[in-house]
Amino acid sequence: MKIHPINTGNFKLDGGAMFGVVPKSLWSRTNPADSNNMCDWSMRCMLIEDEDRLILIDTGIGDKQDEKFFSHFYLSDKNIFEPNLKKLGFSVDDVTDVFLTHLHFDHCGGAIKRTKDGKGFEPVFKNATYWSTEKHWKWATEPNAREKASFLKENILPIEESGQLKFIERQGDYTKNVFNNFDVLFVDGHTESMMIPHIHYKEKTLIFMADLLPSVGHLPLPYVMGYDTRPLITLDEKERFLSNAVNNDAILFLEHDFYNECCTLQQTERGVRLKETFNFSDLF
Repeated sequence: MKIHPINTGNFKLDGGAMFGVVPKSLWSRTNPADSNNMCDWSMRCMLIEDEDRLILIDTGIGDKQDEKFFSHFYLSDKNIFEPNLKKLGFSVDDVTDVFLTHLHFDHCGGAIKRTKDGKGFEPVFKNATYWSTEKHWKWATEPNAREKASFLKENILPIEESGQLKFIERQGDYTKNVFNNFDVLFVDGHTESMMIPHIHYKEKTLIFMADLLPSVGHLPLPYVMGYDTRPLITLDEKERFLSNAVNNDAILFLEHDFYNECCTLQQTERGVRLKETFNFSDLF
């Protein structure tokens, strides 16, 4: 097995929305904001080579929305996914599996593109199986008013229409052996049945954090995003997760942290806190 981080670009989101009830005087210590209260965030994906599989976890925001849409998010480094994939010796046609942690636009937008005539949509990864989970798919295709703006039908419905969609069965809160050395934790605070991959790699557990922990600035338990649909559930899920991560000496891969790619944790008198940050390449 080989693992490669892939950057799909950076964007900006409102700091208050990203940290919920936490005052700016606290969250801005780790995530400084600009004059419009916007903070920088990354959209990192993970590519896994494993025997005859090439698995991509999440796909970034994509490029098919109009300029008005992108203007809200100050997207930078647009259209860098495919060049970065090419640097690793692969093309989009080589990807066998696209694993979508959840279907918010910044995680799945790059899975679908416009057709050449601009009138329709089609999968970017024409030879891949797209993986979601049945509960989350229903949640996303019948969205509540709070999340409707994050679930864009042009990102989601073409996946099913292509015939490439399959569901991962949820077995309680943890499903083992989804792929080789690849387990999934299910969490429900941010959105229904978000999937958190646990990859067993070189005698370590590498965890793809998605939106359970957007950045190291979110480590203290009350630091919960305003975007989360069930913040009290997130609080409980974070507490259990962080305790397990410390006990298992896990490495956290941070999808959205603009400043830090990976981190480890330690138990302190104030609870679970940051131990070290580093780039993936420095560890492996």
